[in-house]
Amino acid sequence: MLKETFIALLKNYSDDFDQIQLLWNEVEKCHSEKNRHYHTLQHLESLLLELIEIKDKIQYWDCILFSLFYHDIIYHIIKSNNEEKSAALAEKRMNQISVPKEIINRCKAHILATKSHKKSTDSDTNYFTDADLSILGQPSETYSQYCKDVRNEFSIYPDFVYNAGRKKVINHFLTMKRIYKTDYFYQKYEQMARRNLTREIAFYG
Repeated sequence: MLKETFIALLKNYSDDFDQIQLLWNEVEKCHSEKNRHYHTLQHLESLLLELIEIKDKIQYWDCILFSLFYHDIIYHIIKSNNEEKSAALAEKRMNQISVPKEIINRCKAHILATKSHKKSTDSDTNYFTDADLSILGQPSETYSQYCKDVRNEFSIYPDFVYNAGRKKVINHFLTMKRIYKTDYFYQKYEQMARRNLTREIAFYG
């Protein structure tokens, strides 16, 4: 489903199938790196399924799809500029297939917004970042697996370092008035997300 969606998207801007295939191969390779356990192709597929459910609410669907495929394409746990690097690569690749500047700029804004997940004046950005956080509101078993996957991505750090950092992330979300900016995702996931986060932070003591 992911590959088909990517190819169909790029065919709107390029008829060079070899180039499209190379760009897909890059997306696939980056999201299959051995250090990734959560930020994988499965994450992209889950995100796509969430977004398809609200396609009628999205103003610029192509832009959302570009953002989906490129928002985590650069992911190094010891770096703090992954979103900026991902946005820059997205811009480069979209320029290669002559995507209009307006779409490129919107895509970059969506990607950069995943750094803080703060409310935006752009409704598409809010839907995108909310969908990116949909994992927080999943059933407890799914959420527990997510916690394990994230911990594995940060396996270079000892527990006392990781736990302190993770507690900071959880507190960031729990102190928000609303985790989800859009009414759709708020009603769908807010209650369960707070339950999951509260249970997780209690685990760290």
